[in-house]
Amino acid sequence: MHQSTKTLTSMAITGLLMTGLAMQSGEVQAAKKGFEKCYGVAKKGKNDCGTSKHSCAANATADGEPDEWIYVPEGTCEKIVDGSLEKPKA
Repeated sequence: MHQSTKTLTSMAITGLLMTGLAMQSGEVQAAKKGFEKCYGVAKKGKNDCGTSKHSCAANATADGEPDEWIYVPEGTCEKIVDGSLEKPKA
């Protein structure tokens, strides 16, 4: 293998591993005791985690995007206008 091929292969493997770790950390966050994910109520730049559009918190581009979410105390989400406990279907 040429050095550039090895480098590209290493970068690809690293990217896959990082994606897996990011997904695992999201799953761990989903189990935050005493809180629930509330979709559709995050303000611009105030979301708690990534979506299909981006991979990081604080990247919501507009208020109230249906797939953006924040943690709220359990039992609170359904009391908030437009709040949903269910992730919207793509």
